[in-house]
Amino acid sequence: FVIAGKEFKSRLMVGTGRHRTMEQMVGSIEASGAEIITVAIRRLNLDDPTEKSILDYFDWDKYTILPNTAGCKTAEEAVFTAHLAREVTGSNWIKLEVIPDTRLLPDPVGTFEAAKQLVDEGYVVLPYIHADPVLADRLEAIGCATVMPLGSAIGTGQGIQTLDEIRLIIERAGVPVIVDAGLGVPSEAAQAIEEGADAVLVNTGIAQAADPALMAEAF
Repeated sequence: FVIAGKEFKSRLMVGTGRHRTMEQMVGSIEASGAEIITVAIRRLNLDDPTEKSILDYFDWDKYTILPNTAGCKTAEEAVFTAHLAREVTGSNWIKLEVIPDTRLLPDPVGTFEAAKQLVDEGYVVLPYIHADPVLADRLEAIGCATVMPLGSAIGTGQGIQTLDEIRLIIERAGVPVIVDAGLGVPSEAAQAIEEGADAVLVNTGIAQAADPALMAEAF
């Protein structure tokens, strides 16, 4: 499938958070066959350039890095983090997350505001949103490269609880639809693809599994 003119063979994208060890993180991502890896820029220690970070564990000629704005509560914080991400990684791709509170649900207004500014600044924006077909339409209209509706809240592993809305988004979208968040087991990822999603993003379901590498291979 294709994002912003770049072709990928794997429809599985993976995250780097919540792994018990760096070794498990690397092993599971290698086992997954994924080509796109998300990295939370705000969780990197950028004050000490000598400290080894997640960025040092991968061959970025082999993988596409997708910096994300996890931890940002406002549009302003997300835009600032995107600017920082471009400086740190050299990539103008950004997975946009604006999550104002502990319920881990995205802010639609803040997401739209940040997305519009970042698209205008030349970023390839992949926004994480609630499964809202109207918002998905509007984000596509302003130039977002994908839309990423949630299956259920981040980290819950509750599967796809927004199936009717995701179907509407898939039916209307002219950009890739990536089901993000809440996928706990491989059958739920398969369900998303069977419904017509272009790809899925999985983090906690792999990272917190008893055997992360085996779960990643299953996904």
